[in-house]
Amino acid sequence: MRKAQSGISITGLMVALVIAIVVALFGMKVLPSFMEYRTAKATIEAVSRAGSTPADVRRAFENRAAIDNINDVKPTDLEITKEGNRMVVAFAYRKEIPLFGGVGLYIDYAADTRGAQ
Repeated sequence: MRKAQSGISITGLMVALVIAIVVALFGMKVLPSFMEYRTAKATIEAVSRAGSTPADVRRAFENRAAIDNINDVKPTDLEITKEGNRMVVAFAYRKEIPLFGGVGLYIDYAADTRGAQ
């Protein structure tokens, strides 16, 4: 008696590959935007500890943004307040990521240094 074969068919393999390619392409479009957001967030956490005045914070952010290639957040976009004896720096922006044709993705990014120590 012959045993039935088990495994994936060529059709199943093609469907799985198409899904994997779509997910990979989506990730390659979104990942650079997310990495820039994480870099900007780390930068405001660092400059909030270093600056004593809003002008110092903006200048330090501008210097770090030039080095870290942060293009979506400008020093003028920073909201700088003082809570107690520490500076709180925040930013918020919307990033549009074109996917294909007339379809795009909007991501709203926001960060502040209230939780940073």
